[in-house]
Amino acid sequence: MQEEIRAHHSNQTWLLVPSHPSLNVIGSRWVYKIKRHVDGQIDRYKARLVANSFTQQEGIDYLETFSLVVKPTTVRLVLTIDVLYGWNIHQLDVYNAFLNSILQEEVYMAQPPGFVDPALSSHVCRLHKYLYG
Repeated sequence: MQEEIRAHHSNQTWLLVPSHPSLNVIGSRWVYKIKRHVDGQIDRYKARLVANSFTQQEGIDYLETFSLVVKPTTVRLVLTIDVLYGWNIHQLDVYNAFLNSILQEEVYMAQPPGFVDPALSSHVCRLHKYLYG
């Protein structure tokens, strides 16, 4: 959880702003997953902060949805071109890659459970970048 919060702070995912009754503030929660090696041994524990976006309303909190995911067809196409031209392939895993995408709408989220700023406990997060959920 600490690692995830550090990533959000370094990416400036949100800014704490005073709450106001007119704001539609969505909740947030933690989702946990155990990553395992091929042999089944535990590799690491992952924690992701997700926005409870199911409380958002189209036209108020968002205008459209978009999933930043590479389609298998695209991967196959790139691999086919690679084989045809004899290119070298290198893998790159970008941690929290889509969190760098700028959010166009004004979205407000409650501070993450367990990480509420004691000096600004009545504030909410104004999201500047995308979050899971």
